[in-house]
Amino acid sequence: MASERRIVVLISGSGSNLQALLDAVSDGRLGQARITQVISNRKAAFGLERARKAGVPTAVLSMKTWLGRNAGKTREDYDEVLAGAVLAGASGRSQEWLDAQGAQGQQLVQQDTAAPTKPDLVVLAGFMHIVSPRFLQVVGNTPCINLHPALPGAFDGIEAIKRAHDAFQEGKLKDGKTGVMVHEVVAEVDRGRPIVVQEVECIEGQSLEDLEGRIHEVEHRIIVEAAGKILSERS
Repeated sequence: MASERRIVVLISGSGSNLQALLDAVSDGRLGQARITQVISNRKAAFGLERARKAGVPTAVLSMKTWLGRNAGKTREDYDEVLAGAVLAGASGRSQEWLDAQGAQGQQLVQQDTAAPTKPDLVVLAGFMHIVSPRFLQVVGNTPCINLHPALPGAFDGIEAIKRAHDAFQEGKLKDGKTGVMVHEVVAEVDRGRPIVVQEVECIEGQSLEDLEGRIHEVEHRIIVEAAGKILSERS
């Protein structure tokens, strides 16, 4: 029997791509994979509710809140704690981290009964925080992938869909195509090795909202495909 594969997902918002992963786990498209925890840097992220409905332990670790409670600490220190939480699971987190969570910290420990907790894959699914080299150092050889709504080398960073749409309207978009990729996370933003890439053709007269909808449909497919590829490589 294939061994279970553990996935940790980092989110910031609605969690539609998280839902795609949850559905793929539920219907067996990711084999023996299981999402062991979902971590958000925003307390109001609806993706947390999606995870709870699926019975997945959740946690919130806001950089602003954490830095406010830890005078003299830096963004890199936050990333180190975040990476430690990703690797350890609630039961293995430092007391410093649990204290920063308040009452929720003890609830997390009670929820987290699975062992081992170290993930086989970390997925940044709409995680609106650029992780530092410190995060990657702590994560080590655990694969970490990110979803970005653009083709490799095009429209790195924020508002990629809008920038592609604007470029198309101005006649400056090569071949009239944008796209979506899932790539390895490296220190350079959106420059890691592409795992899955899919082009999306822009359509004359199409609104930004329509393009966003088409992009999101592709995202939901390829994030599952990329997760499956990485887990297969590690089997």
